[in-house]
Amino acid sequence: MSSNVTEQKFVPKKELWSFGIAALGQGMIYAIMSSYISDFYINVLQVPLLFVLLLMLFARVWDAINDPLMGIIVDKVDSRFGKLRPYILLTSVPIAVLSCLLFIDPGFGSTGNMIYAAFVYVFWGMTYTVSDIPFWSMPNLMTPNPNERANTISFGRTLNGIGSTIPMAIFTLLGFVLPLISAKQGVALDKEKYLIMAIIAAIGGIILFINSYFQVKERVAIPKKVRKEGEPRTLQRIFTCRPLMLVVAMGILSAGRYMMQVASIHVARYAFYVGPNLATVANPTAAIQSSITIVNIIFTICSAVGMFGAMLLMPKLYKKFNYKQIVIVSCISGFIAGLVTTLFGALSIVKNMGGLFYACIPFIIIQCIPLGVLNVTSYAMVGDCLDYMEWKTGFRDNALGSACQSFVNKLGNALATVLIIVMYIAINLNPTDIYASSAVVIATDLAVKQRLAMFSLVSLVPGISLLLCSIPIFFYDLVGEKKNTITRELNERRAEEKVD
Repeated sequence: MSSNVTEQKFVPKKELWSFGIAALGQGMIYAIMSSYISDFYINVLQVPLLFVLLLMLFARVWDAINDPLMGIIVDKVDSRFGKLRPYILLTSVPIAVLSCLLFIDPGFGSTGNMIYAAFVYVFWGMTYTVSDIPFWSMPNLMTPNPNERANTISFGRTLNGIGSTIPMAIFTLLGFVLPLISAKQGVALDKEKYLIMAIIAAIGGIILFINSYFQVKERVAIPKKVRKEGEPRTLQRIFTCRPLMLVVAMGILSAGRYMMQVASIHVARYAFYVGPNLATVANPTAAIQSSITIVNIIFTICSAVGMFGAMLLMPKLYKKFNYKQIVIVSCISGFIAGLVTTLFGALSIVKNMGGLFYACIPFIIIQCIPLGVLNVTSYAMVGDCLDYMEWKTGFRDNALGSACQSFVNKLGNALATVLIIVMYIAINLNPTDIYASSAVVIATDLAVKQRLAMFSLVSLVPGISLLLCSIPIFFYDLVGEKKNTITRELNERRAEEKVD
């Protein structure tokens, strides 16, 4: 192997596409849960808000134990089928089944439904961890070239993001079609819609995901170094890796970016109404459902355009700018766009002018650009941090590094859901009371303060979060000549040991 590893290519196009398509399938699976579970629990299954809040917090506490533990297991265990690939095969069917079970109303009564929801949600998270950590560790073993690794991650995360929109598209289509062909209405119709969406996305996603077991190669062998007395232990190496901790801090502080996907359906229900005057329509319920679907579509499309546009540009931007520059500029731009979105949305609500809501569209798109930047670049930065750790200590904990990123992603999603629930409680908005009422409830029937508060979940909150997450990256220094030196010396060290 040449000492200038950055000039070599290791991953064939077929393998790259296999990894990307598997990432697309995984995106379908994760989006089933991340984008809709809070709305299903709160507005469809109608379990108590406090229960959902405590469930999310408990699950993340468990993840703080479960994710690093899984990372340590993956790093230490080898098999004749590969180090990472066997977990893909092991978990595929259980994840598909559990993804469908998430959106079933078992009819066990209030207490029974809560027990069922808690068990399935936590078990889904544990099973997903066993799959997710090895899968996103694979680019580290597919190629030793950090530039090719970044492009592989970029390609995978882009297709993963595309996959995450497919359940949204299915959900949107069902929102238009089911009311025309189903005899069910209200909550019963929502239950049917969620279950159909989950079944289609889970089966389709897992078929694409499992293909990576057969197509992706693990070609980078990491030196087997035995820890000597006085050398840092596994977790100590992670927590003392300053660049990695900065990336983790960035991920936690950017939790608000998930709001655009997680909270959009809630905002569509309770912040805006863009349909005709209900007094002039024959079916007010259908008009309200149509408005919810349209507003949710707008958020979904804006999110997709901003996020995927950024993801597609990442390989070109990486050639001209370093990760630090890209993250800081995009996040500050997203913060400014969030302020403008807040202004136009607030005017629409206060003036009760649904049409003014459409003025938010270009700024929502700009606000979503950092979603794509962070989704891709954070994984590439973790790869560089692992290079730094191996260069400094001789140990490379690939899966444990991936576990950090997995935990941060799930924590961010959970914090977004928790904030939604806190907002419901803070503004005294109880879905159970609303759906128990015989009257048709429309967003404009709610108090202006309630509507503004709900809208802030996808405007002001994400903007502030993006500004905060850029702060740790000012101190990130794995760029330029330092990064190049680490890459070169690592490759020389591996070549001397005849590992690759």
